[in-house]
Amino acid sequence: MGKKLYVGNLPFAATESSLEQIFVQAGKVESAKVITDRETGRSKGFGFVEMSTEAEATDAIAKFNGADYDGRPMTVSEAKPMVPRESRGGFGGGDRGRY
Repeated sequence: MGKKLYVGNLPFAATESSLEQIFVQAGKVESAKVITDRETGRSKGFGFVEMSTEAEATDAIAKFNGADYDGRPMTVSEAKPMVPRESRGGFGGGDRGRY
């Protein structure tokens, strides 16, 4: 099973293809994803790369954490599991005294 890495401080021009091209230097890349804004489609400046083995992931962290990517030092670390968000009370549910 692969190891997922968090990659931060990406330039806004970064693409999934360019991210994969960088990380393939450390081993087999299972997937590369740049997170984009839902409304604008523009990169949010971070993404995730899944390496095929633990050893390749460790190598990628050592090679690329702090490495320059278009003038920006990347932050590369082991991805943490996503924590469900708390409800912020938006729409739906609950009786608010309206009939």
